Amino acid sequence: MKSSMLAAILLALIMLKLSTTCHGALQWGFYKGKCGRSDVEAIIRGVVTARFRRDPTIVAALLRMQFHDCFVNGCDASILLDGRSSEKTAPPNLSVRGYDIVDEAKAALEKACPGVVSCADIIVAATRDAVALGGGLRYELPTGRRDGKVSLAGNVNLPSPSATVAQAIDAFKRKGLGTVEMVLLLGGHTVGVTHCAFVMNRLYNFNGTNKADPTMNPALVMALKLRCPANGASGNSTINLDQNWSSANKVDNSYYKQLMMKKGILEIDQKLTLDSATKYIVSWQANGSNFPTLFNYAMVKMGTIQVLTGTQGEIRKSCRAINKR
Repeated sequence: MKSSMLAAILLALIMLKLSTTCHGALQWGFYKGKCGRSDVEAIIRGVVTARFRRDPTIVAALLRMQFHDCFVNGCDASILLDGRSSEKTAPPNLSVRGYDIVDEAKAALEKACPGVVSCADIIVAATRDAVALGGGLRYELPTGRRDGKVSLAGNVNLPSPSATVAQAIDAFKRKGLGTVEMVLLLGGHTVGVTHCAFVMNRLYNFNGTNKADPTMNPALVMALKLRCPANGASGNSTINLDQNWSSANKVDNSYYKQLMMKKGILEIDQKLTLDSATKYIVSWQANGSNFPTLFNYAMVKMGTIQVLTGTQGEIRKSCRAINKR
């Protein structure tokens, strides 16, 4: 690895760690003593644990939900609001799931201490618990977020799976996240699935060439063509983002190892190994053992994007609707 790139990565890590110690109005242990004798985070953890035992895929679902929430109006639970033109109705959010998990945690918390715990805090805490259950490391979270009152499909402008690395870096930069943090957060693709529709271009007509994407492993191309035939008969078939079957539902660095073997499923994932701004970070994570810790730092920082605190926003009674005046 070039010494200049190593120095940049080390500096980024220092800044990343420092960023997790400064969260403005968010506080460590914010809910301590505010819910009677009940432990707010333990209640959320209990709901997530029970669901994980039945369905381990909630790890990917909750990671996606938090990302899709925080990257719009900030981490304000606006993605949870129902409505004919709410964020839920935007095309990128039509396959987001896990709302029922948040509803269940909210109901339990409202029973323990009505009007105290925000839906925004439930999302980040539930995601944290899912990551730990999925093989990652448990991390501490600053809390005290409040819920937003605006949710519009027109506000949803998420990075595209086919974006260039430069476009992705710019999108993350606008949210206060650096290049190292971006590559770490994309490591969330170590779990979860995508659908054939998002890879057809790479398999059959990459950039109008009538050929497969040359950056994709030929054996992977053959395997995916069987699952996603050109006639579209695959329907809504899913593909694991991590092609290592033994770790497809585990939070680990296998995603980066797969990228090094040209087995990235989404176009943006494989591009990380080709761009000078990111390829060394991918190699560093593929060959290292610190992904779980660094991923946690990045998740904590993402959870601080444009948060509402103090008297801003509200604490919703239902995560699906703003409070009535």
